[in-house]
Amino acid sequence: MKENVFLDSPKEYSLEDYMNHTVNGRGNLGQEVPIEVYRLLEYSLREELEERFGKECQVEIMRCAGRRAGIFFARNLLDVTLPLQEFVAQLQAKTAELKIGVIRIEKLDEDTGKIVLTVSEDADCSGLPLLGETVCNYDEGFIAGIMSAYTEKEYRAVEIDCWATGDRVCRFLVEVKE
Repeated sequence: MKENVFLDSPKEYSLEDYMNHTVNGRGNLGQEVPIEVYRLLEYSLREELEERFGKECQVEIMRCAGRRAGIFFARNLLDVTLPLQEFVAQLQAKTAELKIGVIRIEKLDEDTGKIVLTVSEDADCSGLPLLGETVCNYDEGFIAGIMSAYTEKEYRAVEIDCWATGDRVCRFLVEVKE
């Protein structure tokens, strides 16, 4: 599946079109939705994709969607011109503010760009039962998209620990794609 790192899409409508909204659009209900609603959307999409196309394709689609969202997020909600340490601090603050999760950097090699990070209180899986497999494929893409937009290099992120496998944080290995 082709990855469009910089989202220069010829589509009639783009992610940016869908993300542009007015506060008046939900004047009574506000801008937030419960985690149950988010997971209802995510996991029903995962099941439908898996039934139609198989697990491998479902995982790849979720990663690609997350990547697209991560690029948009970085370009529109973060300052990608900041030095790395300041960028990471801004990313941590913004993901906590938006209740995406709490990001902590465990290892960071500025020379290679390799990062090991954790996300606790993750919107995708914190609190799920033990499922025996990692489930944060969207997050893998989201993190890779953010780093790709920031560095203008292609990144990949792989979840190596997950709440759904018995851990209490999701841990990701993030590195430049070779």
